[in-house]
Amino acid sequence: MKILITGGAGFMGSTFIKYILKNHPDWQIVNLDKLTYAGNPENLKEVENCQNYEFVKGDIANRGDVEKAIGDGVDKIINYAAETHVDRSILEPDAFIKTDVFGTFTLLEAMRQHNVAQYIQISTDEVYGSIQNGLFTEASPFEPNSPYAASKASGDLLCRAYFKTYNLPIIVTHSCNFYGPNQYPEKLIPLFVTNLLEDKKVPVYGKGNQSREWIFTNDHCRAIELLAEKGQPGEVYNIGTGWCKENMEVTRFILAELGFGEEKIEFVKDRPGHDLRYALNSQKLKNLGWAHSLSWEEGMRRTISWYKENEDRWKKIKSGEYLEYYKRQYAERS
Repeated sequence: MKILITGGAGFMGSTFIKYILKNHPDWQIVNLDKLTYAGNPENLKEVENCQNYEFVKGDIANRGDVEKAIGDGVDKIINYAAETHVDRSILEPDAFIKTDVFGTFTLLEAMRQHNVAQYIQISTDEVYGSIQNGLFTEASPFEPNSPYAASKASGDLLCRAYFKTYNLPIIVTHSCNFYGPNQYPEKLIPLFVTNLLEDKKVPVYGKGNQSREWIFTNDHCRAIELLAEKGQPGEVYNIGTGWCKENMEVTRFILAELGFGEEKIEFVKDRPGHDLRYALNSQKLKNLGWAHSLSWEEGMRRTISWYKENEDRWKKIKSGEYLEYYKRQYAERS
């Protein structure tokens, strides 16, 4: 089997590639990645010389790059490529529209032309907006509240349209928040862990009462692996664990694990359009046989340990300049 994985040099894409090469050594992987700020070839250093792995530098919004990656054909396309950071999307939405919308369109057109047997869209629970009580199902309406969420919702709707119009074998996934080793240190968990390891404070938006559902990176890999083998064309699958944690609970856990108190918390102005709560009903995926393998706490401890043991990795890419940039921009707009 030959699979094109887009965005494979990022956190989740690279984790999935390494997972597949370990568990399916007979599968051939082609990785198409633009190598933006969050795409790091070092994430794949241990597999870069594998005979069944190929890297192609390119942009999913560029038809020529996509054609080059597909080559003489692929069996599946799994689209991890995306601009994902909400703060960046508020200030620079154009990159999100290009990658998450036009990039998805380009991949779907290539799928149509090359008769690819399966396409899996990696998307987010943020397309549903915020829910005060209860759980989002796959039938919940899209109510995105950030340019990032809107761009992902747009790509997902294109997937639906291409399934309905062209009968293409497309699956869309909506996942809760990822976490795990080697995540780019702009996201909440790696940012807070690395800040504390540098003896800095952690910036908590508003009151820190925003609630998010969390999934450990390898459990998400297992979900996509299962959908690649058993997922049904035209279906949407939520991917969640049921572990919903307020940001302050996550913050206190990290502080306690690293031996700090709440004096290390810096409450900052909340970001525009900040969703209060996400929560998913993932029974549809569980009916296929999926279940999470780690508790949230064990996944957090593994994640924190990785950052403690790999300071050379994250210090190479973390300067803190982006935080100051966004804080200045918010201050100017307030």
